[in-house]
Parts: sequence; C-alpha cells; structure tokens
Amino acid sequence: MTANGTTESSGAARANGSASTPPAGTRKVRFRIKRCEGPGKLTRWETFEFDIARGENVISCLQRIAAHPVTTDGKRSTPVVWDCSCLEEVCGACTMVINGQARQSCSALIDVIAPNDGDTITLEPMSKFPVIRDLWVDRSRMFDALKRIKAWVPIDGLYDLGAGPRERPDDQAVRYTLSECMTCGCCLEACPQFLLVEDEAAWAESFIGAQAISQARLFNMHETGAQFKGDRLDTLMGPGGVSDCGNAQNCVKVCPKHIPLTESIASIGRSATAHAISKWFAGK
Repeated sequence: MTANGTTESSGAARANGSASTPPAGTRKVRFRIKRCEGPGKLTRWETFEFDIARGENVISCLQRIAAHPVTTDGKRSTPVVWDCSCLEEVCGACTMVINGQARQSCSALIDVIAPNDGDTITLEPMSKFPVIRDLWVDRSRMFDALKRIKAWVPIDGLYDLGAGPRERPDDQAVRYTLSECMTCGCCLEACPQFLLVEDEAAWAESFIGAQAISQARLFNMHETGAQFKGDRLDTLMGPGGVSDCGNAQNCVKVCPKHIPLTESIASIGRSATAHAISKWFAGK
C-alpha cells in the first residue's frame, strides 16, 4: 500500500525483470523522464531509447526501462519509480504528466502519442502533489478532501437496511457519471487555482478542487447521503471552497472519465447560495 491509500506497483518493484520484453517494433522512441530520489531532493532528467512494439503503452515501456535502466549515453541508472494498479483506467493511481498534459499512463498508447520513428515522450510527476520518488506522488490531499466533505452515505449498522430509496432514472444517470471519478488528480493538476501545499494544516484553507466538489454533488443527490448535505455545503462555503474556483474549465477538459465537473461546480454554487439564504432567514 502506498502512503496515499492506493495499491502501489512501482517501477522499482518490477526491476526483477518479471515483465517480459515485447518483440522489437519498426521504430525507436525516446523517453525523457524527470527523476527525483525523494522529497526535497534535486531533480534531474534522464533519457532512454529503445524499439517500440505495436500496442505498447507508457506503463509497458516503464517496465522495460525498469528491467534495463541504461540511458542513451550508456550510463546505468536506477529503475524509474511510478505508481499503478489496475492498468485499465479505473484506479487512478498511474496519473503523470505526459508530453505536458496530465493523464493516465495506462491508457497512453505509444502508437498515438509518438507515432513516428525518433519521437520523444516526456514524462514528469504531477506538480500539484509532493513527489515521493520519480513519477510517484503523494495524493493524500485528495483523500483528505473527501473526508472534509463527508463523501459517503451514512448508515447506522451493518444489518439489512432494506431496498433503499427509489431514484428517478434521470438522477440515476447523472449520479452514475459522477460516481466514475477515480481520484486520479488530472483535474487538480490542470487547475490554476489548485496549488501545491505540502503543509497538511494548510489543506483546509486552500482550494479543495473540482474532484471533491463533484463528489459532494454526488452524495447530496442521494436521498440518504443528503443527510450530510448541510455539512457539505458549509464546508464548501468556507475557505478553499467553491467560491475559490476561477472557472478556468481546465478540469473538465482533462478528465479521463469525461465527468461534467463544471456542471457540478455550478450546481454546488447554486446550492451553497440557497443554503446561505436559508441559514440567514433561520438566524443561523
């Protein structure tokens, strides 16, 4: 398990060569990778080059580098460390910055992002989260944000609670889309309002981000989850809440699950306004 609560399968763990090397393709591709030995350490760039087989993705190429970490200038290096788990764009762990854009490395196909002989692929860790090592970052802040907004449906026991509340098909369709969020961090990496904050005590004062705001909408729409609706809105009306969004709309452009994040932000903004007015009339 990693520090951020996900299952971790790092490049270092693959250095034993257990990953089979795919047959050579018809072209060479260079990988320019930003390396860092640990928190607070200096960064450096290393370049690797090898033949690419058809159908490879960034993860499979990192596995090959881990098995044979020799740079283009002939220097033997250490295996590149990264985080991954499902390899099918579900877990969200393998997010990194590929050619300047935050995305999932498991679905980044080399045939698409570097189709020509001699192309270079640049890999960097996300800049909005503390680097643990190389391409592996600590996403704990995202999970802390989910705790802040109480992103769960409250229950009072483990016994049979019955069928649960009925849902309209239209609401069900919206909630299903929102539920596909995998806490990958792409939206936060692309957001100009979401900044790197390494001090955990300051997380509550900094912008919470589109991911948590959208999850608040998901649980507020659930009849049982709405028991915490007021608490969630109170949190999102405070420092670092929905009003800190600058409406850059970068989040919705990079979301790998195509979640309507800007719609969620607008919806929570309207709900927060109505909640504030209601509290004012209630004298709270």
